[in-house]
Amino acid sequence: MTEPADLVARVRDGDIRLHELEQHADADTAAAARRLYVEEETGADLSVAGEYAFDAADAASAIENMVGAIQVPLGVAGPVPIHGGEAEGTFYLPLATTEGALLASVNRGLSAIRAAGGSTARVIKSKMTRAPVFRVQDVAESVEVVEWVRANTDKLKEAAEETTSHGELLDVTPYVVGDNVFLRFGYDTKDAMGMNMATIATEAASAIVEEETPASLVALSGNLCTDKKPAAINAIEGRGRTVVADVRIPRELVEERFKTTPEAIAEVNTRKNLVGSAKAGSLGFNAHAANTVAAMFLATGQDAAQVVEGSNAIVTAEAREDELYASISLASLEVGTVGGGTKLPTQAEGLSVLGLRGGGDPAGANADALAEVIATGALAGELSLLSALASRHLSSAHAELGR
Repeated sequence: MTEPADLVARVRDGDIRLHELEQHADADTAAAARRLYVEEETGADLSVAGEYAFDAADAASAIENMVGAIQVPLGVAGPVPIHGGEAEGTFYLPLATTEGALLASVNRGLSAIRAAGGSTARVIKSKMTRAPVFRVQDVAESVEVVEWVRANTDKLKEAAEETTSHGELLDVTPYVVGDNVFLRFGYDTKDAMGMNMATIATEAASAIVEEETPASLVALSGNLCTDKKPAAINAIEGRGRTVVADVRIPRELVEERFKTTPEAIAEVNTRKNLVGSAKAGSLGFNAHAANTVAAMFLATGQDAAQVVEGSNAIVTAEAREDELYASISLASLEVGTVGGGTKLPTQAEGLSVLGLRGGGDPAGANADALAEVIATGALAGELSLLSALASRHLSSAHAELGR
């Protein structure tokens, strides 16, 4: 059996490279050897990082040059009833975070939503995008390409869908900037988050565009997609799942659970989330939606960098005669229940807590349900923070929890 120290010696001798260790040993031994090498090079102690519960081979599709695992504390909030398009029932929400008081805050919001009978949630749009950029000679050629694309969407659809057994090309939207032509492809990726699926399919379709028009592909992603960056196009047009959740909480419940009034919460939301965000030039008009989105992304194996798009959320709060109405609209929540990090054992367990592991029936149902659950969790976090600000209890709550 190959020992980690033997592999390290071969790396130092130049016989093999650090990223090639899996070619000479099983995945766990390779990770142990790489961990030993890094410890010797840096003086760091990686013994805790080396204590992970899954087979390193399971992580092969998720990471390269593996040395171990970072363990993020996992908590659970709820239960909460959700009346969704796909998420119908009572759910416990898994959240992984290192931010003290976050889970307690979300749990407080969920408690109020539960007492009010639950949230209502719906996915209103589902479309993963990829937008390549092409070069042409001039504006006349730009228009020629756009006209061809509009007349031949079926041909692009056929080429794109030949690369996937699940993905479906929904539309192609052209944009022209001088001698640049951007084509924003939109796909239904079912239960997969679908970024890789969309990229591979778009590459095949782009080859047809190059063959049939004067356009030359410059980059498969032209940043009009837009992936993992703040962008108004995602806030307006959506990307991944566009999902909305709301709740109506009786006045006496607001006063009992949040120690404030519907009017005070509505005013904080208007002055902070709406006016303050507008003055700051924000794309998100919310208090901290990304907090809950990030915690649930980590717990369920989503792409953590796409929390950027997940923070594209608008919160509304209205004081009615005998109740508080509150909603959250997340324009670009990119989630899946199959593929990527969802296959890792601990993340799969997080999805199992929700009853949403793997593909749904019909296809896409589980990813839709996950989006609806995350939206409800984010709404709970908003309600809790807004009420803490309205009652001026924010700092005392953190102090009480020792954060």
